[in-house]
Formats: sequence, C-alpha cells, structure tokens
Amino acid sequence: MSDKDGSKNLTENVMVDENNLIKIRRDKLDELKANNKNPFDITKVNVDALNINIINEFDSYENKKVCISGRLMSKRIMGKASFCDLLDSSAKIQVYITRDNIGVENYLEFKKVFDIGDFVEIAGEVFKTHKGEISVRAEKVVLLAKSLRQLPEKFHGLTDKEMRYRQRYLDLLVNPDVRQKFILRSKIIKAIRKFFDERDFLEVETPILQNIAGGANARPFITHHNALDMDMYMRIALELPLKKLIIGGFDKVYELGRVFRNEGLSIKHNPEFTELEVYQAYADYNDMMNLTENLFRFIAKEIFNGYIIECDNLKIDLAKPFERMKMVDAVKKYAGVDFEKLDLEQAKKLARERDLECKDYYLKGDILNLFFEEYAEKNLVMPTFLLDHPVEISPLTKRKKDKKDYTERFELFVMGREFANAYSELNDPVDQRERFLYQEKLRAHGNEEANLIDEEFLKAMEYGMPPTGGLGIGIDRLVMLFTDSSSIRDVLFFPTLKAQN
Repeated sequence: MSDKDGSKNLTENVMVDENNLIKIRRDKLDELKANNKNPFDITKVNVDALNINIINEFDSYENKKVCISGRLMSKRIMGKASFCDLLDSSAKIQVYITRDNIGVENYLEFKKVFDIGDFVEIAGEVFKTHKGEISVRAEKVVLLAKSLRQLPEKFHGLTDKEMRYRQRYLDLLVNPDVRQKFILRSKIIKAIRKFFDERDFLEVETPILQNIAGGANARPFITHHNALDMDMYMRIALELPLKKLIIGGFDKVYELGRVFRNEGLSIKHNPEFTELEVYQAYADYNDMMNLTENLFRFIAKEIFNGYIIECDNLKIDLAKPFERMKMVDAVKKYAGVDFEKLDLEQAKKLARERDLECKDYYLKGDILNLFFEEYAEKNLVMPTFLLDHPVEISPLTKRKKDKKDYTERFELFVMGREFANAYSELNDPVDQRERFLYQEKLRAHGNEEANLIDEEFLKAMEYGMPPTGGLGIGIDRLVMLFTDSSSIRDVLFFPTLKAQN
C-alpha cells in the first residue's frame, strides 16, 4: 500500500469515528427530546457571577450562592460524587457535583447524558476543597445546549495550524494563550481610541464602497451595484475621504476601519485588514512622528504598565527616542550605494547588475526604493523612522522645500517590518493632478497598483485644503508587535484562507 493510500485510509477511519461519536451524541439528544427535556428550548439563564470574579474575589463569594454558566471542559465521575470544569468567557472553575445535593435523577442524567463541550448552568455554593481549590458545590445542574461534535484535546504541529485558523472557535476554546492574544488585541484598539479621544480627535466613518479606489498603491476588489448598474471598488485606504473632511472644516479626525487589497497572502499580508488613519490640520510629518512615538508608548503603558516589549527574543524599549534615518542614508549604509551621486542610467545599470527587478519605465526614485527594500529594510530592527521618500513613490505627499525630488514622508520600521506610513499631505491641487497623471502613465505600463485619477477629490482640493499631517498604521501588524506574533494570521480571528475542496 502506498503512503498516499495509507493517508486516505487514515482519513476515512477518522471520519468514521467522528460520525459514530456524532451519532452517539445525537441519540442522547433524541432521548432528551423524547422525555420533553430538549435543552435547546431554554432561552434565558439568570447568571449572576463570572468565574474570574469568584476566583479573584473568593473572600466575598465564600459560602454564597451563585449561578454560573459555561461550557463543560472536563468530567470526572467517582460513584456518587463527581467533579467537572466549567469554562465561561472569563475563566475555568471547578464544580463539585454529588447525588445527594442535586438528586438521583439529575445526577444520573449528568453522568450519562452530559458530554464534554455541552453548555451547562450550575447553581450552588462557593467553597474551597480540602486541597485548597476554589469550587462551586452544585445544587442544580441544567443542560443548556448539546455539543454534537467532540472537542479536540489540544492542537499541535504545522498541520493542525491550518485547522486552528479554519476553526478558530475551537482554537480559542482549547488554547488559553490564543484567547489572551485576542483579548490583548481588543485592549490595544481600546487604548488607541483613548489616545486620540484624549487629544480631541474626532472618530469618523467613511464609505467602504467607492467609485474610485484611491489613497494607496494597491489592486482593489471590484464589485457591482445592481440598483445603480455600476461597478464599485472596495476601499484600499481611508485617506481621500478623510482629507475631504479636513477640507470640510474638521481639524482633527481619525478612523479605524477595514480596508481591502486584492493581493497575495503572506505572514505579513491578508487581503482585508484593519487600518488606523489620522489627519490633523496645520501639522506636518514631524508632528506625525511625535504623535506616532507617543502612541506606541501610550499603548505599552496602558497594556503592560511599562515601555519595554519583547519580540523575537529581543527587548524593545519604547521609552527611548526612535531613530530617524533618511532613505538615501539607509541605502548608502546597508547597500553601499550613494544615490545622490548617480543619474538615472547609472542607477538602472547598477540595479540590473545586482539582479533587482528594474522595469524600463522606472525613474531614479523607484530604483532607490528597490535598493531600500532589498538591502536596508530588514536591518531596521529597533524603532526607526525612515524619512524623505522619493516623489515617484509618494503621489500624495508634499515635496521637500530644499530637495524637490524628495517628499516629507516617513515610514516606521520595527523588526524589519513597516508599521506606519505618514506624510505632510500634498494640498496643492495642481501638483496633485500632475502626480495622478504620472500614476496613470504607470498604469499604462502595466502597474495595476498605481493610483487612479480621482476627479472628485481634486475638485474638493480646489476649494482649498490647509497644511495637514496624515498618518496610517496597520492595526494587525501593530498587534503582532505587541503580542510577539510571527504571522498576521495569529492576530486575525478569521484570516483569509483558500477554500477547502
């Protein structure tokens, strides 16, 4: 028998076993229904305590009656007495069940009908066992919902990682560290809102469906609006509508929203992700750098009550000033190339000599970025603001006054990954149109990620836009940093996966 055939037989055996287990549990459910005890008929439970509160505040709960509910995670039968573990949204707690306390019929039902994974209501008294474990002595045990599939004991190994992503609900049940990671994600987002709210920024919402996909270099998802009979784009960034709000008179706005990019998947990329974008009138990219630095410190202090975080076994002290480095200097340091001494043809020749994918239509700034991504990016381990990107790759950014080929833009890198992108926003509508026209030429050359011309945005700019600083941060990558996660899939409840056959 081949390995392939052996694997097939193993899979079939697993499926047969699973089907048998499902049948056994369905039979139990049918028996309950036949005895007019259908657990799915129950609609409400008067829960009055969380497990974590009972554990953390035992002195105030001891000898008091409580009603708790959750999922049955273990069951240990010992004749006329049993123990089980009940998991609610906060923690797991031990329950002590005896025949004398809950009655012969209820106890027999618990022994024979209740399964691991079932949802159960427990009413009883809080106490400590002789071994010192905080527990609830049950006086009533009610089945609330039947689990028809057996819960896995644990996940391990690469093959199960795919299953964990596909069945995140099981991953959360059996892996407490995964559950904690997503609780931290929620706390991080809460801290972000607190940071900007305290600084008088207004949280707003802008459309997901747009006539033009703008604000970033990315391939969009296209959908069709039936009533209007027109194609629409799912937004690839929050930028342009938020700038319209600055034009409309709001000086400080931010949005936490989902954006969608029709691109590949990797440990750093998911087709849909959460983005934070912030805009402040009368500010520039230096203000945005200070804002970003303070935001990272604020999150660390709120979540960990300190400024040191750990990632890939490295300690990062966010209290220290973030390094600032120009892109040309980073390339000079890590690639050994001084772009300020090269013309376009020399830059192209050098790129091809180093086997970089240099397209014929690339300008000098495009090539500088190629060298940065190949040689420098991975070396920016400690928090570093990369400054002054070339104008060719920054279509929405103000030029530097003293060096017109470069812009007032920065990206924040930590552990060799980009975490923030910010500008002194371009507010000259004439220059903006020229930049869009250049992007259109790139699209003609086959660059499907180049910006589209947004006439509505240009019209808005022509009414006047104040000097503005803008900032964008990918929330998923931010959570990866603060939770020491190696893959974006580990911080998304339901990451995008290839459909199973």
